[in-house]
Amino acid sequence: MPKRYRLQYLPIFWDDLLQALLYIRDVLENPLAAQRLADQVEQGILEHLENPTNAAIYKTTRSRRLPYYWFPVGNYMVLYVVDNDVMEVRRFAYGSRDLTKIVV
Repeated sequence: MPKRYRLQYLPIFWDDLLQALLYIRDVLENPLAAQRLADQVEQGILEHLENPTNAAIYKTTRSRRLPYYWFPVGNYMVLYVVDNDVMEVRRFAYGSRDLTKIVV
């Protein structure tokens, strides 16, 4: 039987996601694209929950107790860590952003 993981989110992940969705909906005036992005993020997280360590590791110069895993969703990335049986979703970021400032 495969290992089962619990899903947790940091509050800053929700802040990141909301900012992106509001930008797409209000500034770009594309509510359908915002909804589509929200659905794709949810789907991607649930897919990775089945085997969260089977994703790319975000390489940093800083030594970390837990590596950051990531996967793309359109032009964005979802970043998370795995700690024992918990997949903790930490950040949602625009792909071309300097992530060294937000991956802590």
